[in-house]
Amino acid sequence: MADGQDRPDSLDRLNARLLCFARERDWEQFHSPKNLAMALAGEAGELLEHFQWLTEAQSAALDGDKKRQVSHELADILLYLIRLSERLDVDLIAAAEEKILINERRYPADKVRGDARRADEYPD
Repeated sequence: MADGQDRPDSLDRLNARLLCFARERDWEQFHSPKNLAMALAGEAGELLEHFQWLTEAQSAALDGDKKRQVSHELADILLYLIRLSERLDVDLIAAAEEKILINERRYPADKVRGDARRADEYPD
């Protein structure tokens, strides 16, 4: 799997392809932020179905066919997320970088290492 370093414009290229796909089918009229958010949530639910009732070990060792199905659900989620970010004019990379910085402050490594509680559950 590529790490993206050799393709810094990959989200932009995917967005352009998705926009073209939607326009060719006259589907932009249906791609409101509300509808895209709902579709995104639906696809996340479909992803969850693949893991329902699996043990931790089973979930980490999917067979080839199941892994392919899961990869398609992940792709659906990514595609809807890209469309939603385009409609809302959100730079996903910049938003992710900002969120990582926020999380680094909320969860300092020396305070939370090995402990998965919510930020407000840690003692001051």
